[in-house]
Amino acid sequence: MSNALREYTPAEAAAVSEIAVKAVHNAIDKRILSNRLSRTSGRALTDEDLLRLKLWYGVGSILSAERRKRLFDTIDQNPHADTVRADDYLIVDVARAREHLAARGEALREADKIIHSVKGLVGGEPVFKGTRVPVRTIAAMKLQGAATDEIVEGYPALTARMVDLAEIWVAAHPARGRPRKLSEQGLKVKSVKRLPLGKAGTEKPSGTVS
Repeated sequence: MSNALREYTPAEAAAVSEIAVKAVHNAIDKRILSNRLSRTSGRALTDEDLLRLKLWYGVGSILSAERRKRLFDTIDQNPHADTVRADDYLIVDVARAREHLAARGEALREADKIIHSVKGLVGGEPVFKGTRVPVRTIAAMKLQGAATDEIVEGYPALTARMVDLAEIWVAAHPARGRPRKLSEQGLKVKSVKRLPLGKAGTEKPSGTVS
């Protein structure tokens, strides 16, 4: 894995730590995390901030805010410790938390390398490089329960890894404004069929796009 240092926007921090972005901003406002300013992204967080974020909410139901702050002090004093004792009964596996965050951080970096937006291509929507496949479409399919192999079968230009990376990339780069229509994305309906919903005489249209 890459050990390159980077700064994260609150949305990126939320995607990597799997904590709601509102909670990330709340942690900054309450000075649980440092509040550095980036010239490009406004609020900027580090890998250490992500660890604090993960642990703050991870043990929130067990430890009070004061005890969590003492836990952070202990981690700062023992930065290379694999485990840290929070109290007489709780030992926190810091190494495992770091590994999880590192893996997701690497996945986000990988996703950033294979996803881009090109003016005039699919209406400027983010796509996988070398394809016309909208990343947000793939992430939405995953969110709705579609299996990775099913998606790859329907989009041969993609690999299973690309499909998996779509989720973390979209989480780190939330869309702004209203959802764009197919025509605004440069897509059009290729075919339409009607599918029964299980109730006699009731059908629902379904289609494919290109």
